[in-house]
Amino acid sequence: MNIVWLAWKDRGHPTAGGAEVVAHELMSRLVAAGHTVTLITSGYSHPVTGQPAVAHDTDPAGYHIIRTGNRLSTYLMAARYFRKHRQQLAPDLVIDECNTLAYFARFYTGVRTIQLFHQLARQIWFYELPLPISLIGYVAEPLYLRLLSRSPEVITISESTRLDLIRYGYRPSAIKLISEGIQIKPVDRLDAHIKYDHPTILSHGAVRNMKRTLHQLQAFELAKRRLPDLRLIISGDYSGSYGRRLQSAVAASPYRQHIQLLGRTSQQRKIELMQRCHLIAVTSVKEGWGLIVSEAGSQGTPAVVYDVDGLRDAVDRGRAGYLTTANNPTALADVIIDVLSNPTDYATMQEAAWEFASQLTFDRAYHDLCLHLGVREDMRS
Repeated sequence: MNIVWLAWKDRGHPTAGGAEVVAHELMSRLVAAGHTVTLITSGYSHPVTGQPAVAHDTDPAGYHIIRTGNRLSTYLMAARYFRKHRQQLAPDLVIDECNTLAYFARFYTGVRTIQLFHQLARQIWFYELPLPISLIGYVAEPLYLRLLSRSPEVITISESTRLDLIRYGYRPSAIKLISEGIQIKPVDRLDAHIKYDHPTILSHGAVRNMKRTLHQLQAFELAKRRLPDLRLIISGDYSGSYGRRLQSAVAASPYRQHIQLLGRTSQQRKIELMQRCHLIAVTSVKEGWGLIVSEAGSQGTPAVVYDVDGLRDAVDRGRAGYLTTANNPTALADVIIDVLSNPTDYATMQEAAWEFASQLTFDRAYHDLCLHLGVREDMRS
């Protein structure tokens, strides 16, 4: 089967995240099964060299990459490329991945087209873009979703996003769920001795407005008054304006000697931090799933998260991690204090988080995808 996949970022993009991991893993398995996959995505420049990414490429996994347009123009340029090269692409199926904005592909492909949603972005607009662009996005999102809501086939990765789509007019019967997956191998067993000697909170991920990393710092400072041995490690790129605000706040903190601001870390270092820290705090405005929560759980570190879309799914609504009663630093600090003051309850939740995360595999996600697409998991068998 020839499959065309439309997504605004590929895994090489400087701002690639969890959605790109999911797409790569699924496309890789489709190719390994004998399908032909072409990803049409946006172009970008290398953040260090400034060199543009090549327009035509092949990922080591075997799927083809066509980069056309930029962050904003890719939607128009992809449609133009598709129409011009339709005969060469010869698609049997098109997957239109909506990560903030859809490609509206079902209006021009002429073949079976499935929408893939990771998350809706309405709350995020005001955190990530300035006025008036943020206001335009906020107002426009429900309008274009209504336009797309008659789509006969929709796939998403979380119950939160499914409910979001239903609120905007999508038919429940049209929406299918697939499993989330994680790339990190879960630890074979939980080992309390691997943890740091001092109770330690991990903050990991890009330091951006919508991640609300400053909330985690403020919660740490509040909890530190009750837990004097508490430590905080912040891992992630803090090169932007929000990151500079965080740097200033850390420098001004009365507990700065117990805060590590690491910057971007390697995969190996990330795994080490997940294994050795006691909790990971995640305070995003909204997520499609909260991949970092599941990754940390697989390494034996439960998460304390705000009760928002995606994050509540990643902690199985409080059964495999901790939900705050309110989405603010005070409530986050209260949970941290309670959790780290009750080692027996912590050990129980640690095991629950590990077991839940261990079920989230991309093989399972691929099985779900093939089931919903009605294609064979391995064409060569």
